[in-house]
Amino acid sequence: MDLHLKDELNPEQYRAASTLSGPLLIIAGAGSGKTRMITYRIAYMLSKGIAQRHILGLTFTNKAAREMADRVSDLLGKPTRQLTLSTFHAFGLKVLQEQASLLGFEKHLTVYDAYDVTAMIKESARALKMSVEQLDFYSICGHFSRIKTGLDDFSGSLPGWKQLYREYNKHLRAYNAVDFDDLLMLPIKLFEEHPEVLETYRQRYTHILVDEFQDTSRIQYRLLYLLAQEHRNLCVVGDDDQSIYSWRGANYENITDFERDFPEVQEIKLEQNYRCTGNILSAANTVIAHNTRRKSKSLWTGSSQGYPLYLHHLEHETEEAEFITAKIKELRVKKRLPYGSFGILVRTNSLMSTLESELMAEGIPYAVSGGQSFFSRKEIKDVISYLRVLARPHSDIDFLRIINTPRRGIGRASVEQIRSTAREGSSSLFSAAKLLVQGTLLKESSRRSLQELLELIQETSRKILKGPRMASKLKDLLEQVEYRLHLLQEHPKNPKIGQWRWDQVLRFLQYFSQWEEDPDTLNPSVFDYLNRISLTGKQEPDTGEGQVSLMTIHASKGLEFDCVFLPAVEDLIIPHGRSLEDDPGSIEEERRLFYVALTRARKSLYLSTCSRRRIMREDRDMVPSPFLNEIPQELFGTGETDQEVPPEESRDLFNMLRSRLG
Repeated sequence: MDLHLKDELNPEQYRAASTLSGPLLIIAGAGSGKTRMITYRIAYMLSKGIAQRHILGLTFTNKAAREMADRVSDLLGKPTRQLTLSTFHAFGLKVLQEQASLLGFEKHLTVYDAYDVTAMIKESARALKMSVEQLDFYSICGHFSRIKTGLDDFSGSLPGWKQLYREYNKHLRAYNAVDFDDLLMLPIKLFEEHPEVLETYRQRYTHILVDEFQDTSRIQYRLLYLLAQEHRNLCVVGDDDQSIYSWRGANYENITDFERDFPEVQEIKLEQNYRCTGNILSAANTVIAHNTRRKSKSLWTGSSQGYPLYLHHLEHETEEAEFITAKIKELRVKKRLPYGSFGILVRTNSLMSTLESELMAEGIPYAVSGGQSFFSRKEIKDVISYLRVLARPHSDIDFLRIINTPRRGIGRASVEQIRSTAREGSSSLFSAAKLLVQGTLLKESSRRSLQELLELIQETSRKILKGPRMASKLKDLLEQVEYRLHLLQEHPKNPKIGQWRWDQVLRFLQYFSQWEEDPDTLNPSVFDYLNRISLTGKQEPDTGEGQVSLMTIHASKGLEFDCVFLPAVEDLIIPHGRSLEDDPGSIEEERRLFYVALTRARKSLYLSTCSRRRIMREDRDMVPSPFLNEIPQELFGTGETDQEVPPEESRDLFNMLRSRLG
């Protein structure tokens, strides 16, 4: 297979793609063609006879892993099903499923997210007769995570927390579940306690590739070290200038540790930027040069200088949002940019609401990233699990989710009995529960509660599967189990939160109702709607022009847009006041975050500040971010001049507008 590497890659990319033996550190600057290089590297490995099953590629998002696999497959013109390209956590789950019995689990594990973990800790606290209303579950979850990952111990814990931690882990076992920390810690435990298992994986994965290495945590690095220590064919790709996730455990100093643990490492720098214009890149380079703890590098581009940067000073955030939406509409016509080419990047989620309202008011399609997905909210996942059980009662994962949501007195011992009966009879949990309510193995109170639940599921299932008014019947079920009261009781100190969560449930039911009443929905059924949720995860139709991306700067990592807006470039927002208060040394990470924001822009970059901004229901006077002073003033434009549109472009614009108006 001739991949023509030298023709397709620049000299540094070629070296990075073709150096296959031994440890390799690739410092890949923003927009330096890293993904392209990685794709060719994997394809080159396969062309040199390294089997797909011996390659392990790890990254941080499922989307990035899928794109990596698709690109390699397209380049080779054949499927790559035996390649393992995944996130760290997905790889950990794969190991746990393969070795479940060694750790006392069954193969089909359930992974609990943050909301599930909180619910399970609450259930554990109730089992210990602790006063749930007096517990700070946000602090408890964070503390338990640090304990599980070895970053803390019980010396500073409040009374009862140690016992609660043990009970929580017992509950996880009872539900055959793991949390996200387990997905990393348990494989490490497995490898350290069972050398023969570690050797199996070392022989399986002889060549390991890690993308976004600067975002790895100490634990992830430990997992890599164990796997790669023997063959030492470990290639890590990253950029210390883009390390922005210390708050979730990322440690860019892993680059230093890698150089220490693998002293024979080769280093290659990718410094040619293919994304940004000269002016944008000059601004980014000048800003990041103020950081002292970094590997020296200077990105360069063969592109033109392009447009200057535009800085707009506005009175308040409403005026700022109006300016951004007006500019999007203007550029969409003047420069014929589709909505998908615009990105609005903010430092915190709290800055999104005004922008989102203005986008909605102007009828501009948009998608929000970086905040929590609607379908990943705990209350929505609960409702979807109810719907799935109504459609498919033998879905064990969903049955376990609803069995005590809301609480109905079916404790851990009863759940363990149901699971044991299901194992013995090789049946579903639903079938086992139906069998147990006819016997005497459960406590009478648990048996009655379980029987009531089963009867309600069977009765509602018969109604909803026949249709119509499926959403209405689902709402009736939620009212019968008093789900709204359950949400209110979860937030006794602030009932507004519980009511807001119930409003989200009503929003879901509204989506469901709109879908089944839509004339374009032929023969609607529960199964069709569940498949729709699974496949799309969203309700909004694609307009063909994409959507404006409204997101946090953190969520924008790895993305690029023709035109980027950076609102609220103000002191105490970026750099963020709370981050500096917690750690004055975090100024360098805040600057890296600003650098990431700047380098998302391909052609145009608009920065804005406000004189006043409403923060936490209070109007505050704002001053521009000190980072703006680090950008050379000559890179900023004095104003935007409207250039005359050539006649042929005028005709194109007129025809485009006419077609849109029908």
